[in-house]
Amino acid sequence: MLTTSGNQFLLDGAPFRILSGAIHYFRVLPGSWRDRLEKALAFGLNTVETYVAWNLHEPRPGEFRFDGMLDLARFIDTAGELGLKVIVRPGPYICSEWDFGGLPAWLLKDPAMQVRCSHPPYLAAVDRFFDALLPRLAPRLASHGGPVIAMQVENEYGSYGNDKAYLQFLADGLRRRGADCLLFTSDGPRDGTLQSGTLPDLLKTVNFAYGAVSALTRLRQYQPEGPQMVTEFWSGWFDHWGEEHHLSAGGLPTSRLSQFTLDQILASGASVNFYMFHGGTNFGFMNGANTDHERYQADVTSYDYDAPLDEAGDPGRKFASYGRILRRYVPGLPALILPPAGKKMKLAPLHATASASLFDSLSALGKFQPRPAPEPMEAFDQSYGFILYRTHVPGARNRARLRIHGLHDRAQVFQDGKPAGVLEREFPLRTLRLSIPPAGARLDLLVENMGRVNYGPQLIDRKGILNGVSLDDQFLYDWEILPLPLEDLSQLEFKDRIPTRYPAFFRTAFEVPEPADTFLRLPGWTKGVAWVNGFNLGRYWKRGPQRTLYVPGTLLRPGANELVLLELQNVSDTHIFFQDRPDLT
Repeated sequence: MLTTSGNQFLLDGAPFRILSGAIHYFRVLPGSWRDRLEKALAFGLNTVETYVAWNLHEPRPGEFRFDGMLDLARFIDTAGELGLKVIVRPGPYICSEWDFGGLPAWLLKDPAMQVRCSHPPYLAAVDRFFDALLPRLAPRLASHGGPVIAMQVENEYGSYGNDKAYLQFLADGLRRRGADCLLFTSDGPRDGTLQSGTLPDLLKTVNFAYGAVSALTRLRQYQPEGPQMVTEFWSGWFDHWGEEHHLSAGGLPTSRLSQFTLDQILASGASVNFYMFHGGTNFGFMNGANTDHERYQADVTSYDYDAPLDEAGDPGRKFASYGRILRRYVPGLPALILPPAGKKMKLAPLHATASASLFDSLSALGKFQPRPAPEPMEAFDQSYGFILYRTHVPGARNRARLRIHGLHDRAQVFQDGKPAGVLEREFPLRTLRLSIPPAGARLDLLVENMGRVNYGPQLIDRKGILNGVSLDDQFLYDWEILPLPLEDLSQLEFKDRIPTRYPAFFRTAFEVPEPADTFLRLPGWTKGVAWVNGFNLGRYWKRGPQRTLYVPGTLLRPGANELVLLELQNVSDTHIFFQDRPDLT
């Protein structure tokens, strides 16, 4: 078991320095888990760390999943078979640039819901989740001969709140369910966070990209005795749509400073966890978002993170530089050998010809529900995807201003089936001018959930239309609302033609001689979602910076495969490319 004595960790009574790397099982397909873990060993790590994504494990209240990509027990067992120890960070909140910080969206159906505090309905939901999760973790604890040596209580809680009773509830709940391992908290190295985000009997650790000496000094002020641990040494950073791709740690423009910081951490004798060692992918609709001075910023599909292992699991430029620094301070590590890059596949260009209009397919995708006023998607037990709001406006109106109050997050507006414009949460004061004929007009508002906020005070982030729609100074009532989670596309009827209006689904078949990783590129397409063999790869958007979607080879099969695209706006060139290298810039 992992314990502490003085200023050091002990593993089964012997001094132990944690050299860990973050790999999230839910961002990597199971067929690649062993490969990524083996590369962690080659890098010089003795431990792997993972969050637990509550929203995936309990997609609906009381309905739990621990299979396939969510087989956490198998991931832990695989690490243990390779000789790696495991740190588990079960949340319930994880941040991680993940939708709602890993909290399930169904919590938000309750208008009075409060999260990350001692709100009784929230605590009851956490209890139910822990009841399902901990029986899968307890047998894998070091006390039972397993590889799990430590668990985190909440995540960076001092950066959010100060409810010590809530933290005590979580710590007691973990222990009561058998978590007899070392429990710890992690947070930014600031006074407020270290005062409010932990408990006296929990090990305190810190997260940062730079400034190791000052950060560890501040930690020592609040923890005079105990081993020092950097639970998140930010080896890279994440991207928002419409920004530059980050090629450094912590969002700053230099990697040399990151190497210097790692040198400082190791020279101090501290333990370290690389966040991330391998980032993986925000498959499906799972990306999170941030708010910066009230401006909404959605994260891209890739979680490459400029980590030592890139999105496809190949050694990046930091693998060698960080690996050499490790070996200066950790005796006994094997010589650093860069693992070879995995095989990549390039196919001849394809065309998409079969299509199905979204508006012609509505009856196959769901059922309209009447409401007097718009309601958010959570009110319809919907967590992800799109939601369509439809109403009839009487005329005539000349250049009336259409405004969506509380738009979360992006709305395409159609008048009598024709595009009238786009409104976005990033620009909440924008309006559209509409001229309504004497006979009136049908308005359709197709709203996309671009990802829930995962960090900060605006964590409660319901999706769709929150506060109504007005035309000039008049609110519009009498709506029909159609949830479009797009979980099942099997009822779509494709026809061999190019659509005359958008949004539209496209389908094309492609042959694979021998499956291998590849990257989907859509240069003539604007914005949408891609599925390969029914698996949701995630979003694409001409806005960038991401220009390709990672397609793991384990999703493909020899022979015939299928690609489906939902293009929301327009296609200037229907060519589709599967190429052998990524483009995230």
